[in-house]
Amino acid sequence: MGIKYMKHVKFFVFLCILTFTVSCGQQKKYVNYKVKQGETMKIIAKSLDMKTKDLLRLNPDVGRKPEANTIIVIPNKKIATNNTKKDDVVIDETKKIDPTIVDEVTTDKESILEELKKNFVVYEVKKGDTFYSLTRFYNVTQEEMIVLNPELSEGLKVGQIIKIKEIEEGEEKTEVHIYEDVIDAEVSLKVALLLPFKTNENDTIKSKDLFINSRLANIVTDFYLGTEIAIDSLRKQGILIDLNVFDTEKKGTKIKNILEENNLNDNDVIIGPLYSEEAEVIASSVNTPVVFPHYSKKQSKFSSSKLIKTSPEKSVFREELTTFIKESYTEGNLILVGDGKTTSNISNNVMKASLESHDSINVVNVLKPKDGYIAKDRFLEILKPNENNWVVLTSNDDVLVADAINSLISLPDSTNVTVFTYNKGRAFNKIANLKLAKVNLTYVSDEYVDESSASTELFNKQYFRKNNALPSYYATKGFDITYDILIRLASGKDLKYTFKEGASYRIESKFDYNNKLFGTSENKGLFIVKYNQDLSLTRLK
Repeated sequence: MGIKYMKHVKFFVFLCILTFTVSCGQQKKYVNYKVKQGETMKIIAKSLDMKTKDLLRLNPDVGRKPEANTIIVIPNKKIATNNTKKDDVVIDETKKIDPTIVDEVTTDKESILEELKKNFVVYEVKKGDTFYSLTRFYNVTQEEMIVLNPELSEGLKVGQIIKIKEIEEGEEKTEVHIYEDVIDAEVSLKVALLLPFKTNENDTIKSKDLFINSRLANIVTDFYLGTEIAIDSLRKQGILIDLNVFDTEKKGTKIKNILEENNLNDNDVIIGPLYSEEAEVIASSVNTPVVFPHYSKKQSKFSSSKLIKTSPEKSVFREELTTFIKESYTEGNLILVGDGKTTSNISNNVMKASLESHDSINVVNVLKPKDGYIAKDRFLEILKPNENNWVVLTSNDDVLVADAINSLISLPDSTNVTVFTYNKGRAFNKIANLKLAKVNLTYVSDEYVDESSASTELFNKQYFRKNNALPSYYATKGFDITYDILIRLASGKDLKYTFKEGASYRIESKFDYNNKLFGTSENKGLFIVKYNQDLSLTRLK
């Protein structure tokens, strides 16, 4: 016990030393500067050979036109002037800073950072970062971050290098970037929203009857209401938004007229249409980004570089689960359970090959139905008592899923089972949540809502205040998609360029677009979610 305790103490002391050393390195990297009469942040940034936005990020509480004698933080660069004092760097505006001069950052700091990155996910705090945004993105708690970075007990500070979490053994050390919401000065956006409201058909139908009988009417209306909340929120942040709404009416009947009667290229972005065929027609006729706002089986055939798919392809769900299992697996028993049909067989073969390529995984068993079902005895032949048994259901067949779950929950207590799926659809929705919790169902999802978060509570309040109802799935999607696309455009950068700058989390969605310059842009943002015994959900990744 003493040895184990000492290891923990040494590890904690080691972390503290590293934290202190990195902090010291940062103190040498920046110095104070007193703003002179008539200077703006743009003028100062130009003299320092840096971008204005980077200087503003270092000074989040200072505007673009600070008053004279305001003290700001700047990079500690050697400046060609005799006026430099210890704590007050004065810029000689007649001389440009030599870009070859390197910041006075010690070699020790560089080596420490490299050492940190071998064992930790490391992140530099930016303007606008909060504990909520970081903990949600990296799926850690604030308390865990403070243990690794004791100085965070005083709050986050721009420019801090912090340790997010330890890198587990075998986990890939990929660098993850969080997209930073930045609003350009005096930005204005023009947005076209194309949805099938079908006002020409629905005007004569009572609203009560319309929303009871038409699923499409509910989807379209809720999506639009969520979009309204997003635009209201962005306008309050100073973004001028001109929203133009078009009713695409019945499928394939109005798109041609909309294109002929309106110059859609006047818009910064087009959200919609709802049908894949119509989205392709629009994308082939404009030079403006076209955001396809929901999933369609036909979206895999999209080829236009103007199209942006907000919903991940189903193959990405399988890849995400395969990657998660490979990262999380240490020992135990892996079984793939399919329905024997072509799609499931392909998935089994792809996953089996990928999983068995992992150093720690030797054998992956595959089970298929006999006479239309999988008997409990066949599970017992493979499952091992007192070991971790991971069962992956690669089918969404109603009968197979129900039979498999019922067989697995009736196994002896000594047989520990966790069920995984990347295809949690109709078949799983028909099974009681209590049963899903008993088998620790872990699944891939394109949505995860933290109801206790400040942003979720604010959105729910805003939506309820405006619509006298709580937001549906489609209302939240409308908000997330619209907010994310428009806040990226508000940076003043090309939309596709912002995709390279990192992934973003909104109310219930993750947007992690590929960085293709040519071809369709695709969101690959997904979550790994697990049922708990109390029927609550936990995000694992």
